[in-house]
Amino acid sequence: MNERMSGLLPHATLMVASILWASSFVALKLAFANYDPMVVIACRMMVGSLCFIFIPHVFRGVTITRQDIKPLLLMVLVEPCLYFVFEAKALMLTTASQAGVITALCPLMVSVGAFFILGERLTGKIITGMIISIVGACWLSLGGEITESSPNPALGNFFEFLAMICAAGYGIILKQLTNRGFHPLFLTAIQAFAGSIFFFPALFFPSTVLPTSFEPVSALAILYLGAVVTLGAYGCYNYGVSKIPAGQASSYINLIPVFTVVMGMVVLGETLSFQQYLACTLVFGGIFLSQHKTRKTVPAV
Repeated sequence: MNERMSGLLPHATLMVASILWASSFVALKLAFANYDPMVVIACRMMVGSLCFIFIPHVFRGVTITRQDIKPLLLMVLVEPCLYFVFEAKALMLTTASQAGVITALCPLMVSVGAFFILGERLTGKIITGMIISIVGACWLSLGGEITESSPNPALGNFFEFLAMICAAGYGIILKQLTNRGFHPLFLTAIQAFAGSIFFFPALFFPSTVLPTSFEPVSALAILYLGAVVTLGAYGCYNYGVSKIPAGQASSYINLIPVFTVVMGMVVLGETLSFQQYLACTLVFGGIFLSQHKTRKTVPAV
C-alpha cells in the first residue's frame, strides 16, 4: 500500500463508520417496533460477542498491564454501557432529527477534551471546519419533520446529550489506548463482550418485556446491529482514531445526520428540501476543511 493510500484509509474507514452508525437509527426503529429496548441492546451485544468467537486471533499476543485496566474499564463503561442506555432512552422520547442536533455537539466535545487531555492541537482550520459542520448538522436536523413519536422531546434530548458526553469520553480514552499499542479490533471485541455482560441482567428486570413472538424484520434488525454495526462501525472508527488525532476523527460524526436523511429517502421514502441539501453541503464542506492539511499535533501523553 503506497503512502497516499495509507493516508486515505483512516478517513475512508471513518466514513464507513458514519454510514453504518447512520443506518443503525433505521435498524433501531425497526427493532424497537416489536421488542423492548433492553432486549434489543442486550441481543445486539451478544450477537457481536458471538461474531468475535470466530475471530480468535484478535486476542493473541495481547498484553494488559496493571495501568491498562482502569482506562479499559472506563472505556467500556462509557461506551457501550452508559451510551446505549442513554441512546435507547433518547430514541424512545425524541425524534431522530432533534437527536441529530445533539449528536453534532460530540466532535466539539472530543476536540476540546483531546486538547486538554491528549495534547492535540486545535488549529484554526479544525475549529472553523467543525463550526461549519456543526451548523450544517443542526440546520439539517432542525429541517426534519416533527412526528408524534416524540412524547417528551426535552427529556429525550437531555438523554441524547448525556449519550454524547459518553461518546466524547470514549473517543478520548480510545485514543489513549491505541497509543499504548492496543489493536482497534481487540478494543472492539472488548466492548462487545463487556456490553453483553452489562446488559444481560437487564433481560430479567421487571420492567423489561420479553419477546412473546418472532418478528422477522425486528430480528433481522438486531442481527444487523450486532454483526454489522457493532463490528463494522466500531471496528472502522477505532482504526481511524488509531491513525489520526481523536478530534479530527470525531468530526466525521457530523456526517451521521446527513447519511440518516439519505437513508430515510431511500428506505422510508422521505424527501429532502432545498434547505436540507444546502445543510448537507455545509456538513461535507466543514468535514473537508477540518481534515485539510492538519497533520501537526502535540504528542499525546
